[in-house]
Amino acid sequence: MFLLSNSNKMFFLFILFFSTLISISSSSWLGCWIGLEINLLSFIPLIITPNNLLNSEASLKYFLTQSIASINFLFSILLSLFLMKNFFFNNFFSIIINSSLLMKMGSIPFHFWFPNIMEGLSWFNCFILMTWQKITPMILLSYYFNLNFLYFIMIFNVLIGAIGSFNQTSLRKLMAFSSINNLGWMISSIIISENLWMIYFIFYSIFTFIVCFLFYIINIFFINQLFFFNMNFLIKISMMINFLSLGGLPPFLGFFPKWIIINYLLNNNFFIISFVFIMSSLILLFVYIRIIYSSLLFFSFKLKWFKIFIKNNFLIFIYFFNFISLLGMIISTFFF
Repeated sequence: MFLLSNSNKMFFLFILFFSTLISISSSSWLGCWIGLEINLLSFIPLIITPNNLLNSEASLKYFLTQSIASINFLFSILLSLFLMKNFFFNNFFSIIINSSLLMKMGSIPFHFWFPNIMEGLSWFNCFILMTWQKITPMILLSYYFNLNFLYFIMIFNVLIGAIGSFNQTSLRKLMAFSSINNLGWMISSIIISENLWMIYFIFYSIFTFIVCFLFYIINIFFINQLFFFNMNFLIKISMMINFLSLGGLPPFLGFFPKWIIINYLLNNNFFIISFVFIMSSLILLFVYIRIIYSSLLFFSFKLKWFKIFIKNNFLIFIYFFNFISLLGMIISTFFF
């Protein structure tokens, strides 16, 4: 990857990782805010590549949205320190702090920046934005959340993430809406317990990484490119397995963390939330199957003289993980 051969980008990547650790391990809200700011300022140099207008536009949009969220966060922390003794204000500030953190991670109703910025990024930066950049706001959200407010956010996240995926021709935007959908699941998991959130987040990150990596090595950005590419059949199969895992289809490994969340919600009588979660997963699976169907079954477009041979040692790891994912249901039954 270009990133690994560029020492400046590596430097900012390390700062990005350490800024998250600063926020998570901080004992004060101010320390958390400082970590968030370092995180923002280290991600922007990773986005920018010279002579690319889309990247520059994405970096500017990212900077503006994140700095607005940071200002709100700092403002609400300072005000809550003065007015914390009043119960009404306490409730009000918890919503403001939650809102600023939700804006940081690109959640509903502050999600409009997220697909637009994803459209201007490389696959590696898309992966960072969908996974690593969500860790800090998520952990900070778990410190101080307004439960009733988050119930609504969870429901709308999964719904808009699923409905927004319709009619998307861009794979990056589709992955962005998929990320918004998974954010609803993640918020519900972090309300339940941090360990469950860790399990969900690790699974989600692995599947997202494999999908982004496959798109990166084939160099694909739009759905219609999948029709024309006469690529390795194993790559198509691994794309299928990981997409179905992201959607949470039962035989695959991606269903396992969702199963635990649904189990908990049903045990605690959250029937409406679990119904919405399951229905949104079905909608998202329909969108994923549409992509897989088009890439697997459209032979009429195949250019016979144009065959892609990809030799990448990392693919062996991906195929191995796909095999584990196929055995996912057998593995997950051991846990119950």
